Amino acid sequence: MNDMLNGIPEFVEAVEAGGFSAAAARMNLSRSAIGKTIAKLERRLSVRLFHRTTRTQSLTDEGQAFYERCRRAMDEIQSGEAMLESGKREVAGRLRISMPVLFGRRCIAPLLMELARAHPNLELDLSFSDRIVDLLDEGFDLAVRNGPLRDSAGLVTRRVARHRMVVCASPAYLAKRGTPQAIADLEDHDLIAYARAGEVKVWTFPQADGVDIEYMPKTRLRFDDLEVMADAAAAGMGAALLPCWLIRGQVLAGNLAPVLTDMSGLTFHAYAVWPQTPHLPLKTRAVIDLLAARLPQVME
Repeated sequence: MNDMLNGIPEFVEAVEAGGFSAAAARMNLSRSAIGKTIAKLERRLSVRLFHRTTRTQSLTDEGQAFYERCRRAMDEIQSGEAMLESGKREVAGRLRISMPVLFGRRCIAPLLMELARAHPNLELDLSFSDRIVDLLDEGFDLAVRNGPLRDSAGLVTRRVARHRMVVCASPAYLAKRGTPQAIADLEDHDLIAYARAGEVKVWTFPQADGVDIEYMPKTRLRFDDLEVMADAAAAGMGAALLPCWLIRGQVLAGNLAPVLTDMSGLTFHAYAVWPQTPHLPLKTRAVIDLLAARLPQVME
């Protein structure tokens, strides 16, 4: 019984790192030490966990099934450690976090300022950039990312919010040009589009039958900044597809009005992303839990 966990952390790390060498680097061990530990684990279990070649290791069917159970067990152990840690220690230490510029400034930073006020020994180093940073190479503890995630090997993710998009325009513009009642009506309107690297982003409208309607806006106004788009729409330059959290103040002030409200605009997710670690520090967990609990309220 005392030997039950021997080799399990090395096995899980080898799976998640993609090989013995990468696991060895993460655990500050030699590749041969990882290999010997896993070989000993296989002898104890009387089963082969990996197919091995001179270059790669891949899981056997038995190895895959064993990994899934080991991962759940380690998650439970880590949760238990975090629970004990939270009862003993103050949220403290330095935390480097990367986040998108506008979303970070409007929605995330105010929440983190509350956390900093509540925990005087917590140091926050916040980076605002729409670039996808490399957490490991650039030394970040945590990142918040929007939309579909790219390759997340070696990373852990947790969805913390959803962005709801809405088509909107100024009341003055709608009084002059009319209010669109259907997607097809957008053809008769001036539209303000989001573009990145010269590519205009399509407007997506999910439908109840699960088949999305995609509409490519035809426009002479294209921006790579959502805040400028909102300002242009409020100035009567046309209709734009924007996140609810960004235009809420403009709507309350009467500067913008949602249209096509009987259709659910595109919804995409926001994720907290952090490097895989045997034990998530209390300071990191505090931020992730705060974002998951409070961001949905901030963004509605």
